[in-house]
Amino acid sequence: MKNSKYIRKYHSFLRFKQDFQRYSLKKARSYEVVFHWLRSKMNRKQFLILSGILVGIAAGLAGVGLKMLVHYIHYVITYKVHFSTQVIFYALFPFLGIVLTTLTVSWFFKGESRKGIPAILYEVAQNSSLVPSVKMYSQIIQSAITIGFGGSAGLESPIAVTGAAIGSNYARTYLLGYKERTLLLAAGATAGIAAAFNAPIAGVMFAFEILLTGVVFSDFIPLILAAVCGSLLSKIILQEDVLFHFESRHPFNYHNVPYYLVLGILCGFYARYFVVVSQKIEYLFHKLSWSKLQKAILGGIVVSLLCVLLPPLFGEGYLSVKSLANGDIGGIMQHTLLRFMPLKGWIILLFTGCICLVKVFSTAFTIHSGGNGGNFAPSLFAGSFLGYFFAMICTQLGITDVPVVNLVIVGMAGVMSGVLYAPLTAIFLIAESSSGYDLFIPLMIVSTSSYLIGKWFSQISPDLKELADAGKIFTNEHDKNILSILKVEDLIEKDVQEIDIHSSLRQLVELVKYGKRNIVAVVNQHHVLEGIITMEDLRPVMFNHNLYDTVTVMDLMKEVPAAIQLEDSTVSVLQKLDEVNAWDLPVIKEGRLIGFISKSDILNRYRQLLHEYSDLDN
Repeated sequence: MKNSKYIRKYHSFLRFKQDFQRYSLKKARSYEVVFHWLRSKMNRKQFLILSGILVGIAAGLAGVGLKMLVHYIHYVITYKVHFSTQVIFYALFPFLGIVLTTLTVSWFFKGESRKGIPAILYEVAQNSSLVPSVKMYSQIIQSAITIGFGGSAGLESPIAVTGAAIGSNYARTYLLGYKERTLLLAAGATAGIAAAFNAPIAGVMFAFEILLTGVVFSDFIPLILAAVCGSLLSKIILQEDVLFHFESRHPFNYHNVPYYLVLGILCGFYARYFVVVSQKIEYLFHKLSWSKLQKAILGGIVVSLLCVLLPPLFGEGYLSVKSLANGDIGGIMQHTLLRFMPLKGWIILLFTGCICLVKVFSTAFTIHSGGNGGNFAPSLFAGSFLGYFFAMICTQLGITDVPVVNLVIVGMAGVMSGVLYAPLTAIFLIAESSSGYDLFIPLMIVSTSSYLIGKWFSQISPDLKELADAGKIFTNEHDKNILSILKVEDLIEKDVQEIDIHSSLRQLVELVKYGKRNIVAVVNQHHVLEGIITMEDLRPVMFNHNLYDTVTVMDLMKEVPAAIQLEDSTVSVLQKLDEVNAWDLPVIKEGRLIGFISKSDILNRYRQLLHEYSDLDN
């Protein structure tokens, strides 16, 4: 035991020495040297706890800073704006925000295309959780311009991406492994969400439900500490108690359960409508053969027009949500074209119904035309209006005991759960951000109902389905997750034996005599693969010298049972090997042979990765 203790100390000293030398050569900053020294003195768990706190503080500050920046931009552009100029105001600023964001991305960030939570999941699965350092600040700048000028999207996804980038780059700076890097990536995102909503538990749930899907971890203390740091910073700096303070909330009454059940079903189908329309608009912009600036102009015009017609679509919309829950529907409608009409039930239904239907268009055009933002705030906004819309329908039907404010609150969780496929995140986020802990049962009913309806349509979130089907992000199928890390081009054995199709048996035997492979590729003069010959095919004739000059390679070869393309995933390669019951298959490009892939090589690499990515303490 003593020997093992000294060995561990010795290895720790060597690691610190190597790190110190490496960073001394690079003129490392003094605090980096200090942290490297601390790492050499701490065990793995102790350093991860310290790292979780530091990443949580940094990501929390980034989240708070982004919120303050957006609120300041809002204050500047909306200060003392009279209604006579509001049409111009709503027509101008969302358009400017999307166009300026697109120009900023093109000029300063090299046209980076990946954004949002899918981009982070891609980095976890395909890039060993190495997030480009530019994302530590690019998302803040882009989303501040888009949403600060009135783009109809949310800040939470950019905050989560920023936090994830901070955690990933911190881990890379201190030479941590994949497991630790992934954990700190999730810790940064957790702190960002916690800071955005002042909801630490929701931040942790977000990490486990969305970011760490398919990744097994037992070290969750850094996540909790990061969430606490983010939430505390939000509370201390912004002086916010809860995001949604609804004074007129009703206590839970089990007699109202039928309302919550119906609302849960409505939220599920509305969430499906939300994601399908968003995908259609994304596909539209993807297929348009326009420049990025032209797409931004189109998106900006559409969003500005929608904001002119329905001003609550401007920006995140949280102020409208608060006004709605506090019963001030007249205050929301006073800047719309309906302000001169009497505040009757059917007018309120028309207004809130239009908001629900149109919100997805304003959000999708904001994000997919070139703006930067996420679906957190839009789903909460739409859910609140859907809950109010349902409450007004019940009221118009003569039902007098409808818990209006409660339906607004749980409606937010319902739509968010169906859009993001994250029921636990939605439940705890609304419970924490509204102090609605007494509404846990309705929150669970509505969120679960909406989530199950979404799963009925698609087992995987539609936003992630394309990447999941291509094996580019992790899912709950852990074997496929590890296999997806393997790249086909890295598995190709290019040192193969080839022979011309017109060669004789004698030439084939001479080739095999000095080869080390059990398979020979038969090609023509253009290097196009014609077939293969295995040792089983050759053995019956190779010792009969009378056949050496009469039998040709063409006589012995057999057709290739299946071929692998470079764009195939490792999972599909294994499926092909199993379907044709083969251990080796050729890899071709435009008919030409590149090499072979062996099932045994794949399984060996799989076992190595399984060991590297397993959750074992170092």
